[in-house]
Amino acid sequence: MHGPAQAGWLLVALCAATGSYCLLRMRSRIEEQRRAAGGEALMGFAMALMALPAAVLTPPRWAWLAYAAVFGAAALRALWAARRNRHHLHHLVGTCAMVYMAVAMTTTPAAHTGHGGGGTPALSGVLLLYFAGYVLWSGVRLLPVPTPVPTPLPTPAAAEGPGGGTAMGWGDRTELAMACRLSMGIAMIAMLLTL
Repeated sequence: MHGPAQAGWLLVALCAATGSYCLLRMRSRIEEQRRAAGGEALMGFAMALMALPAAVLTPPRWAWLAYAAVFGAAALRALWAARRNRHHLHHLVGTCAMVYMAVAMTTTPAAHTGHGGGGTPALSGVLLLYFAGYVLWSGVRLLPVPTPVPTPLPTPAAAEGPGGGTAMGWGDRTELAMACRLSMGIAMIAMLLTL
């Protein structure tokens, strides 16, 4: 999981910042967004802990087993939630990838120091292909698309923000949520490459 120290610290910063923003997204007025943000916050902070450079933290074997158990439970939750919303299928793949990496760390401690050999090459390759595709798909969705500007309809004064437009909280910004998912996808690729 761990390569050079600088790359490890960059992954820690990226994942911790993403997890922190996901905590802010949990304040959304929309219940489904709050649920998704909670799972993504867990994923971001856990990835930050996994990415800590080996010189700083070398977890004992039981810690990796705890990771596998926590993300196994999260995978079951994502599988259950996928019945209502297909976005949870991505959460399912992410949590299964975390279980896979934790089990690899349990069986091959040398993988933790960045020397590889911690996983099954075929499964690692499939996960890398999935996350590479997800990162490209997310990146394309973030590209601005020119659209005609419609004439705004009058809105009730109670729904308007300070500038006269509709008030939108931080937790309701879909482009920021997609940027977080993109960041975690990139981090997952980096972690799988060093496995």
